[in-house]
Amino acid sequence: MIGFIGSGNMAQAMFSGMISAGYAAKDIIITGMDSGKLELKTKRYGVQATTNNTVAARADIVVLAVKPYQFKGVIAQIKDIISDETLVISVAAGITIAQIYEMFGREIKLVRAMPNTPSMVGEGMSALVPGDLVTESDLEKAKAMFSSFGRCQVVKEDALHGVIAVSGSSPAYVYMFIEAMADGAVLQGIPRSEAYEMAAQSVLGAAKMVLETGQHPGALKDAVCSPGGTTIEAVIELEKSGLRQSVLNAMQVCADKSRKMSG
Repeated sequence: MIGFIGSGNMAQAMFSGMISAGYAAKDIIITGMDSGKLELKTKRYGVQATTNNTVAARADIVVLAVKPYQFKGVIAQIKDIISDETLVISVAAGITIAQIYEMFGREIKLVRAMPNTPSMVGEGMSALVPGDLVTESDLEKAKAMFSSFGRCQVVKEDALHGVIAVSGSSPAYVYMFIEAMADGAVLQGIPRSEAYEMAAQSVLGAAKMVLETGQHPGALKDAVCSPGGTTIEAVIELEKSGLRQSVLNAMQVCADKSRKMSG
């Protein structure tokens, strides 16, 4: 049994992706405060649902998917019923493994994870940080779970601030880029709906080229830039506008905010 304490956007992205990948919906139970919303998710996905967080006692894996400010209250409800063999996975930004141990009053089998919302469509990118009590078997279970809705990597905990900037928050940057490209297409007379499809598919295809060819993004960019052609003109304009520096700056402030949240 896999229990999700919390059933908001991130939890939904995860369990819906897991179900799409073949996990049995009947073996997943979610909790939340709004019984109406829980009922809708039960009907849509076939999962079990309850407003009682003590369901954690029945689960082999417990995913803590509530907001960071809710952690202390939730952990107070479940800390005495979590078995020493239960694998706990936290997806909260800014709450460290040491802080979670302190809230439980002891060390537990804990994996700190940072997934992103594209998990909902099976294209998530997640980072996993195993605690000291996590066995190889435990870690393989976590990796299988997160790989079911995308890709995952095991990292050191101090790398998570960068992970948040490069994968946790970055879908927002990409959506802005797609929206801007679509606006540019509309400016050239392309209907809005077609513009969004063209822009989104181009981003998807470019990302797939990076992942599947193994080539450096710069080399793939060079291959599109014919001498004296249209693409190199556009690239030069993007460089003039400071695209790279804007992205670097955005990622820096994102990572800095994560550090402050952990402090």
